[in-house]
Amino acid sequence: MAGTLYLCGTPIGNLNDLSPRAVEILSSADLIAAEDTRHSLNILNHFGIKTPMTSYHEHNRKSKGEYLISLLEEGKNIALVTDAGMPGISDPGEDLAALCIEKGIPVTTVPGPTAFVSALVLSGFSGRRFIFEGFLPSNKKEKNQVLESLKRELRTVIFYEAPHRLTQTLSELQKALGDRNAACVREITKIHEEVKRGTLGKLYEFYSENAPRGEFVIVIEGFSAEALKEEETKKFEAMSLEEHMEMYTSQGMSEKEAMKLVAKDRGLTKRDIYSELKK
Repeated sequence: MAGTLYLCGTPIGNLNDLSPRAVEILSSADLIAAEDTRHSLNILNHFGIKTPMTSYHEHNRKSKGEYLISLLEEGKNIALVTDAGMPGISDPGEDLAALCIEKGIPVTTVPGPTAFVSALVLSGFSGRRFIFEGFLPSNKKEKNQVLESLKRELRTVIFYEAPHRLTQTLSELQKALGDRNAACVREITKIHEEVKRGTLGKLYEFYSENAPRGEFVIVIEGFSAEALKEEETKKFEAMSLEEHMEMYTSQGMSEKEAMKLVAKDRGLTKRDIYSELKK
């Protein structure tokens, strides 16, 4: 019978945030797979956990992943931890979990702190609907594609960023998304926890003059629904009625269906649209 892979959430700053259940699982597992064994050793020592560790990270995930799978198939229980937060969030833990699922090996989670959720609630922006993008791609073309897709995103948008790239990223976000309200959150749950709020432009200015330190979460207010509606109204008003109708009928809609949508777009009645088209 196969063992179980436990995805264990670890503290993002304050060691006391490690849950009692996580201590129990980390203590009883046959092996702990850690992104950085030196970093994780601090947590284990703090709680007196003696379970052996092995490294599992971006650069060895293929070879080490196969090794861990073989142990799980032998019946060993493995706890997977990342440097901070939940495994599988912007780290190779998702690959190991996917491999286990593919091979029918049980996977479960031991919930713990997550930086992007903590930053979201600290930002003061809406948490009802949000989108987490992790780190922006390093490839320029891929990065531009992501930013383009977010230009009219109505949900709160969240990114991770390293301190040495923060000002460049803030500048790119401002150019792509406009000077939206945002928050830069760092050192969550630590002594120097800090939340800086302002427009992307103001945050860029601040961190250009004050060297960023620590890992950052950038939280950006979603695009205004009112502004989006205004943009769409202007776009439709610039079309002739015939062009507006064609936009929908070319998608396979009947004239009746198209007329209904055109009327809605323009804030008119179907009768108004009908009368104008018959002139």
